[in-house]
Amino acid sequence: MGVNSSKKLAAKCSFLSKDEQVIVSNSFKFASKNSEKIKEDELTKLWGSQMDARLSQYINNYLFGKSDVRLQTVELEKFAELYVFCTRGTVDEKLKVLLSSLGKDMDSNVDISYVLVKEYVESIVSTYMRIQKLSNTKQFKSWQSRGCFISPQNVQRLAECLTHDLAKGDQINRRALESWLQGATLLGQLLIFVFKHLYSISHREKLVGTEKSLSSQSDDVPQLNAERDRSLVPFCKGLDLIPSYPSILDMNQIVFINAHLPQQYQLEWRFLFSSEIHGESFSTLIGRIVNQGPSVLILEDQNGHMFGGFAPANWTLGPNFFGDDSSFLFTLVPKMRVFPTTGYNQHFQYLNLHQQTLPNGLAMGGQHGYCGIWLDEDYGNGHTSESCTTYSGYFQMSHTKQFTYRHLEVWGLGSPPPTPQERGERVGMSVLDGNVESKALLKMAGRQMHSEGVRDPTPPN
Repeated sequence: MGVNSSKKLAAKCSFLSKDEQVIVSNSFKFASKNSEKIKEDELTKLWGSQMDARLSQYINNYLFGKSDVRLQTVELEKFAELYVFCTRGTVDEKLKVLLSSLGKDMDSNVDISYVLVKEYVESIVSTYMRIQKLSNTKQFKSWQSRGCFISPQNVQRLAECLTHDLAKGDQINRRALESWLQGATLLGQLLIFVFKHLYSISHREKLVGTEKSLSSQSDDVPQLNAERDRSLVPFCKGLDLIPSYPSILDMNQIVFINAHLPQQYQLEWRFLFSSEIHGESFSTLIGRIVNQGPSVLILEDQNGHMFGGFAPANWTLGPNFFGDDSSFLFTLVPKMRVFPTTGYNQHFQYLNLHQQTLPNGLAMGGQHGYCGIWLDEDYGNGHTSESCTTYSGYFQMSHTKQFTYRHLEVWGLGSPPPTPQERGERVGMSVLDGNVESKALLKMAGRQMHSEGVRDPTPPN
C-alpha cells in the first residue's frame, strides 16, 4: 500500500484529526511494510525493543484479540483506534484498552484482579522509563550524567502509587475502574508520551544519519515535539561546576515530584543545596535557599525513608508562616505518595533563627511541635508529626517521629528571582537595604548591625 493509499484510508477514520491522519498513516505504512494489514510479528519487531515485554503483549492482545480468537493481521482503523484511545481517549475508551489488553470483554461484568491492573500500569511506567533512556533527550542526559538512575524498585513504587486507590480489595469492579481512570492524570500523561513515541518511530527512522530533529521536518509531518517533549523530566541546572554530584534521586522519583508541581515549574530544576557538598550546616542551608524562589526539599533519614515538600514561596526569615496552597508534601520511600493542602490553615512555610521566644528552624505544615516537616537549627535533627492539619491524607513520613537525617538537598524551580536592580528598584537606596542574603547570614552568625540605625537621608523625589 503506497503513501497516498494509507493517507486516504486514514482520512476515512473520522475520529482522526488531520495531524493524526499523517502520524497514523505513516506509522501504519512503516509497520506494515506498505501492505494493507499489519502482522503481529511485524509490530512486535518494530515496537518490541522500545517497551516492556508485558506492554508489548498487552498491546497485541488489544489489537489482535484473545488467544482463542487471535487475528492474524490488523487493519489501519484498529491501529488508529489504539493511538487515539491512549493519547486522548475518554474514560470508556481507556477502559476498553485496559480490559482488552488484559483479555477481558468490555461488556463483561466480571471483576478484575488488582494485581493484574497494577502489573498493566507497571508495564507502562517501565516502558516510559525505557523510552526516556533510549531517546536520551537533553533533559534525561542532564540527570543521567549526574548519577541519576532508573531503579526497578522505584518503577514498582510508582506503579503502586498510581494504583493505590484501587487496592482496597483483591477484585475491582467496573465502576471503581472508571472512577480511578477519571482521576489518573499522571498515568494519562505517561500513556501520551509512550504512544506519541511509538507512533512517531517511522518519522524518526527517516532521519537516521542526519542532524535533523523532529521540529525541522517538512510541512507534511506534524510537529510532534510539543506533545512528546512533555516528558515530565525537567532540565537539571546548576551542577556544571560539580562534576561528581552524589545524587540520591532516581528518574522515577524526579518524574513523580515534577508531575505534581504547577506546570510553570516543571521545565527546570536548579541545584541549590546538598549536605554532601555544602556540609552539615543550617546556616549554610539558609544562605543557599533564601530568596531563591520556589523550591523542592528532599530528605533521607537514617532509616532510608525519603520524603520532602514543595515550597512555592521564597524562603525568608521571619516569625510567621507564609506560602500558598499550591504547596504539598510527598514521600518517596518506602512508598510514593503526595499530600496536597487541606485549606484548613495557611501554615505552609516557616523559617526562623536566633530568636528567644519563637522556635528556630524550618517547617512545612502543621503547627510548632506538630509539623509535617520540621528541621531544627541543630542541623541533622527534625521531626515529622503523626498527623498534619495542613496537608490532606498525610501520615508520618520519617521512620520515627523524631529523626536524624543523613542527606538533605534543595532544588530551586525555574529561573532565580530578579535582583533589586533587575526589578527596577531605585539605585539611590541605602546600602543597608541591599544584599538581603548577606544580612541574613550576619544575623545567623550573631553579628549585630551597628549601623542599622544610621542611614543616609532619603533623597528627594
